[in-house]
Amino acid sequence: MKEYDYLIVGAGLYGAMSAFHLSSKGKKCLVVERRNHIGGNCYTENIEGINVHRHGAHIFHTSNKRVWDFVNSLVPFNDFVNSPIANYNGELYNLPFNMNTFHQMWGVDTPQQAKEIINRQRAEFSHITEPANLEQQALVLVGRDIYEKLIKGYSEKQWGMKATEIPAFVIRRLPLRFEYNNNYFNDTYQGIPIGGYTPMFDKLLAGSDVRLGVDYLSNRYELDALAQNIIYTGRLDAFFDFCEGELDFRSLEFVHQIKEDVKDFQGNAVVNYTSSEQPYTRIIEHKHFERANTPGTVITYEYPKKWEPGSEPYYPINNSRNDSLAKKYNDMAKKRSGVTFGGRLAEYKYYDMHQIIEQILEK
Repeated sequence: MKEYDYLIVGAGLYGAMSAFHLSSKGKKCLVVERRNHIGGNCYTENIEGINVHRHGAHIFHTSNKRVWDFVNSLVPFNDFVNSPIANYNGELYNLPFNMNTFHQMWGVDTPQQAKEIINRQRAEFSHITEPANLEQQALVLVGRDIYEKLIKGYSEKQWGMKATEIPAFVIRRLPLRFEYNNNYFNDTYQGIPIGGYTPMFDKLLAGSDVRLGVDYLSNRYELDALAQNIIYTGRLDAFFDFCEGELDFRSLEFVHQIKEDVKDFQGNAVVNYTSSEQPYTRIIEHKHFERANTPGTVITYEYPKKWEPGSEPYYPINNSRNDSLAKKYNDMAKKRSGVTFGGRLAEYKYYDMHQIIEQILEK
């Protein structure tokens, strides 16, 4: 008889949700985490009275009432609405693209006026019937002005390549709202856990044993011997010792700054910098997520960068090479008895938070 029913590799959302689900059914779980904290990329840390999102902004949103009720049963959520601002060389625009954006860009007041300008600009590229890259796709969808100011530079920074080299499927759709609505998400429910995400993960993991600072892949034989079953949320290719080659990722670098004498740095939680002249893609001011009334503030500059050994893999790069390679690894994973592969890294698939929670709740 082994000591645990389940060994769960990773204390991020998929791992923590799995631990909560299984422990509530009486299963004994051991969760091992390579980092020195729980919560994965959702981890928040209180700094100067402000709950700082250490790995980038995480705004929870869902239209599934069961999911919303579940997270609120763990910790209460506030009513934060994500309404980011775009800064293009000092010009400020509301996001997502809506009537406020169009008024700021062209001075138009009505949906009809905005549609006329967009359609006129799109017509210039009507000869492009099968867009070959992101640039062509964007020009066909929204025309030159929006593309040049709000898409081109940001996308090139985010993906580390020219817009003419980025696959078109990255922006198959660009939602245009012909109404004055700055709410980034269309979901019914939206908010931030009061007190940050870490207390939510404390609740999810309360019924399990947790070991931090443990690299599963360096200790897999010893750890595998402790449990009947394994739930693995780490890198898919690493589990199989990169036998088919390495999957590609984009990484991020976060530079945090404490400004003790600045009460409000930018007046908004998220400001995107869409020009190629700034190396960062956005500045996050964390106090706005929970309306913290503090004398100072904490901001984070977010820099996209190429993944390399030692950096964190944040975004799968779903081009033809990686999708083909991921399929090989996923086929191998399906044949691996006693191991469940789940989450963004283990499936090489981008997930929003609510999708992971819904997936586990439906088991």
